[in-house]
Amino acid sequence: MNTIEQQFQEILQNREPKNLYDPIEYILMQSGKRLRPAMVHMAADLFNGNPDQVQHVAAAFEMLHNFTLIHDDIMDKADVRRGQPTVYKKWNSNIAILSGDALVALALLELLKTNCPPETVRAITEIFARIGLEICEGQQFDLDFETMEMVPIEQYVEMIRLKTAVMFAGCLKSGGLVAGADAESLQALYDLGIHLGLAFQLADDVLDVYADSAHFGKKVGGDIKDNKKTFVYLKALELADDAQKQELKALFSTVPADEQAKFEQVKSIFDAVNVREATEKEIDRYSRMCMEDIRKIHAEEAKKQQLVTLVRNLQSRDK
Repeated sequence: MNTIEQQFQEILQNREPKNLYDPIEYILMQSGKRLRPAMVHMAADLFNGNPDQVQHVAAAFEMLHNFTLIHDDIMDKADVRRGQPTVYKKWNSNIAILSGDALVALALLELLKTNCPPETVRAITEIFARIGLEICEGQQFDLDFETMEMVPIEQYVEMIRLKTAVMFAGCLKSGGLVAGADAESLQALYDLGIHLGLAFQLADDVLDVYADSAHFGKKVGGDIKDNKKTFVYLKALELADDAQKQELKALFSTVPADEQAKFEQVKSIFDAVNVREATEKEIDRYSRMCMEDIRKIHAEEAKKQQLVTLVRNLQSRDK
């Protein structure tokens, strides 16, 4: 079985024009976490799946994920991704949009190489397409939140379910489908992906404020700079007194010349209301739900330990 990097090199070999494919190679060959293809392989391994059948599905989902990153960075005006200039900063927005579009098409072609019964390939392709649509829905909700004075926490959670968690869920379920998992296990895998994705994103919200920028791979405080209504911000409003609430709202309605001063002011309020602890309790709640999902999967306990390790690592990650 080829590594995923070898697959990407083969997919992109001798393709022209270079200004379309070089940005795709640039983002695919960066040292990302590779969480999504790992989840596809983990789920398939639970049911003794054939790695050669799984690799095309794993690559396709990683390609879909990177497509979303290319376009998200344009919308967020993000300069850095994985410690490197974002695609649109290295080239330009027009090239980045086009390369992202091409990446989705390449991902679909890769998915169709899966050597499984046609009904299985069709089921996975349907999951793939639905995820792409749901991610767009989540992104639009995220954009809508920018102009809303107040976002209920439950609406934020639904947004991150669509924008982040459905991808995890689809990867795990698709890995199970390739390996012929039973219906109850497939549902448990999907639920695991949702709960894991929610925990992952809440951890990301915490890291945006409290991470070590040397490890994080992108600028700490980016969400605060952009006035993003993350779980940490919304929870802080819930915990704050009236004076703190007014100060937070005022800080998140401006783009000051001194970004660092704004970050420090916001962080001091976050610290005062213990929002990090409150958010980590919520992450722990989703992590416990993950463990319950794992228990429902009909596979060998020894093999399920890799999923337990995944949950624990994501719960305590620092980047």
